[in-house]
Amino acid sequence: MEISGIISAIVIGIIIGVLGRLVVPGRQRIGVLWTILIGIVAALIGAAIASALGVADTKGVDWIEWLIQIALAALGVAALDRAKAGNR
Repeated sequence: MEISGIISAIVIGIIIGVLGRLVVPGRQRIGVLWTILIGIVAALIGAAIASALGVADTKGVDWIEWLIQIALAALGVAALDRAKAGNR
């Protein structure tokens, strides 16, 4: 992976993480760095799933891929928030 790919993964991860966090209702007690990391992982896994389903490269905006990535980020944010709440 080239440096431009790493930078774009971080930028997309930030966007996906924030959108995933907005989808989860209530206040999440996780930090910004965790949100970004979850977003990056969700973006990578979501891209792989979209590619496997054959919806990764479409004409125009890849809405299905974005929805998959945001859903994964929301699941990740909710899971980490629950895990941190259980430790208190």
